Amino acid sequence: MSALKSLFVPARFGELKLANRIVMAPMTRNRALPDGTPSDIMAQYYSDRSDAGLIVAEGTWTSAVGQAYCRQPGIATVAHIAGWRKVTDAVHARGGLIVLQIMHGGRIGSRHIKPEGVDTVAPSAIRAAGEVFTDNAGMQCYDEPRALTTEEVRAVVQEHAKAALNARAAGFDGVELHCTSGYLPMQFLSSGSNQRTDEYGGDASSRARFPRECLQAMAEVIGVGRVGLRVNPGNTYNDTSDEDSAATHAELMRQVSSLGLAYLHVMRAPLAEIDAFKLARENFDGNLIINDGFGDVSAAQALHDRTGDAVSFARHFIGNPDLVHRMRRGIPLARFDRKTLYTAGAAGYSDYPLSALAK
Repeated sequence: MSALKSLFVPARFGELKLANRIVMAPMTRNRALPDGTPSDIMAQYYSDRSDAGLIVAEGTWTSAVGQAYCRQPGIATVAHIAGWRKVTDAVHARGGLIVLQIMHGGRIGSRHIKPEGVDTVAPSAIRAAGEVFTDNAGMQCYDEPRALTTEEVRAVVQEHAKAALNARAAGFDGVELHCTSGYLPMQFLSSGSNQRTDEYGGDASSRARFPRECLQAMAEVIGVGRVGLRVNPGNTYNDTSDEDSAATHAELMRQVSSLGLAYLHVMRAPLAEIDAFKLARENFDGNLIINDGFGDVSAAQALHDRTGDAVSFARHFIGNPDLVHRMRRGIPLARFDRKTLYTAGAAGYSDYPLSALAK
């Protein structure tokens, strides 16, 4: 067990005080109500995992325009704030720490998901290849997006600031900007989806402007020590492409390094030629949460080697609400049911049992 001791050392990331370095990664689970209000089972789901040093709650839309998926939660209305307050109160009651991942889907969306008359927008009018599941019409192609005007881009930046304020009103300890998986910030960052000719398009420095301004706007209203950023160099999900993803992400990291963010959350690159963790250490001066493919032993070694300052886990937290306890005691991990990852209801979500010693 001494080999794993680095996982259980407390840490401070900005204003966030982590009891250990085991982080629950954000995972879309589609359990909100149809209007985006968090459901009661979401409070149980997150509170059951409160032993994590930090929970990063799932990608949550800033406005109906930014909604990407059915039953995806929002943080735009009074009802959303009240629903999330039940979640954060439940987590805090068990001594947990929780931040909200702020997400704008951009061109990843469908008129069959959003309220009638709500646009799908993007940096440029380029439709993403692929389909999305809709409760009302089954699988549908992504919408043809409308390119945002320069003034609209600035308004969306302020929309992120409002979302951060709403998150704090809902009791979250901070926020994380979702800048991966082909959603709006990554659409601006990537040359394949951003063909703008204003100050938000062009070279990598200009393409990084939108996510940087979103971070700055959120930091101004809730404090930079409560703001994090998630990136994934080399990510091609949702038809993402970039002429040089490593160089582009290095530029973004350099731009935001001086802001004093609570942390940078880095996913392992899907391309063998990109070492995302090394890229982050070389270009970002701050706390690193590293993610993807870690077990307890490899995570502890990564912390020992200073590859990262904390390690986030996704799949392990699905079937193991008591993951921290299991890792601490050497209890085997339970498997999870892939068939219920995105279905409605408690099955395969909030009904995974605790290990006997954790009850």
